[in-house]
Amino acid sequence: MPIKIENLYYTYMNGGPFKKDALHDINLEIADGEFIGIIGHTGSGKSTLIQHLNGILKPTKGNVIINNINTMQKNLKELRSQVGIVFQYPEHQLFEETVKKDISFGLINQGLSQEEIDKRVISSLESVGLSDRILDKSPFELSGGQKRRTAIAGVVAMMPRILVLDEPTAGLDPKGRDEIFGYISKLHEDFNMTVILVSHSMEDIAKLTDRVIVMNEGTVFMDKPSSEVYADPKALEGIGLSAPQITYLMKRLKTIFPEINEKVLTVEAASEELIKQLNKRVH
Repeated sequence: MPIKIENLYYTYMNGGPFKKDALHDINLEIADGEFIGIIGHTGSGKSTLIQHLNGILKPTKGNVIINNINTMQKNLKELRSQVGIVFQYPEHQLFEETVKKDISFGLINQGLSQEEIDKRVISSLESVGLSDRILDKSPFELSGGQKRRTAIAGVVAMMPRILVLDEPTAGLDPKGRDEIFGYISKLHEDFNMTVILVSHSMEDIAKLTDRVIVMNEGTVFMDKPSSEVYADPKALEGIGLSAPQITYLMKRLKTIFPEINEKVLTVEAASEELIKQLNKRVH
C-alpha cells in the first residue's frame, strides 16, 4: 500500500480569526514495507501529518493518496481498515468491560464472523506478547505496559497494511519501552507491514528505522536514510533537535581512530567498531 503525498497544505480553523498554518507543501512517497521515523520538536507538524494518513484530517490543499485511494473522497471505510493509527497514550482509548470486548470492537464493526473475530483477538494478543489469560479481565486492571499493548493489539487485530504510531512508548519505563518496540519490529518483519513511527527519542528512531523524515515548522526539513540524517548533528541542532548520544561519541572516537565508521547508530555496532579499531592497533 504505497503512500503518496502531493503538495499538502493544512490550516487549522481555516478562514477564521485564529487560523493556524500547520503544514506547508509536503511532498513524500513511502513504499510498501518501509519502517519510517518522523521526528521534530513540538509543533513541527508531526501529528498533523500522520492524521492525514487515514482521513482524520483532510488537506486544505493538495492530495494524500494511499493505494490509489484519495483521502478527500467521502467513503474511507476501506482505507481506514488498512491504515491503523495508535495515538499517544493509546490506553486512554480503552473503554470496554473486558480486554476481549475491547479488541473485538473494531472487528465487530467490520462485520466479521465470531470465529474470525476470536481468531484475530488471540493472534493480536500474541503479537504484542500478551496471554489469552487476560481476555476476561478489565483493561483497567492491567499494568501500564499491558494497557499499552492491549490498545496496540486492538489496532493490529484489524490487520492493517500500514501501522502508524504516535509516541507509542510515552510514559513507559525503559523495560516497557524496549518491549513495545520489540513487538513493533516483529510486526514489521513478520508481516512486511509499513510502519511509521513518531517519536521524540532520537536513540529509538536511530535504532529502529530505515529512513527518517525530519519536520520543522510544518515543512519537511530532511528526508534521508537514518545514518545520513544523524551524520549531520549540526543541521539538527540548528532546528532545536539533537542526534543520538552514540553519534556524538562516534565523532569523538573518529579523532582518535580516523578509520572508524562514525555512522553506526546502535551501542552494539559502536562496540564492534571500537573493538575492530583496537585490534588493528594491537596487531
